[in-house]
Amino acid sequence: MAQSRAARLAPVVEMAEAAERSAAQRLGYFQGQVNLALNKLQELDQFRHDYQQQWLSKGSTGVSGQWMMGYQRFLSQLDTAVAQQNKSLEWHKSNLETARTAWQQCYARVEGLRKLVQRYIDEARRLEDKREQKLLDELSQRLPRHEPD
Repeated sequence: MAQSRAARLAPVVEMAEAAERSAAQRLGYFQGQVNLALNKLQELDQFRHDYQQQWLSKGSTGVSGQWMMGYQRFLSQLDTAVAQQNKSLEWHKSNLETARTAWQQCYARVEGLRKLVQRYIDEARRLEDKREQKLLDELSQRLPRHEPD
């Protein structure tokens, strides 16, 4: 009886495991997206830093007003790009956390189902052991007893 309950749960466990694998893949994908967004932000920060270094080197020798306006305009665009990339990074981190929560729920469900199946298997084993012991006891009572002479 208990063994058949465990067998009936097998498809449910398989479906839960498939959902957990899918959630783990989504988690990995979103982790990759966070890494890409972070790398892009670091590249933008480095580019902005390098561009500011250009000001330090050119500024010491003197620059035209037109160059200065172009520099400030481009620096403003870089600041906007950095801010947008920060927002993108936060959005990807939010997706990652959502995916992590979903995976944790799927994982907990699979583990709970596995424990339930194991409990059913253990119960079936105990019942079978009891049945065998009862059968052995009955057989031993039916055997003729030999008393020593």
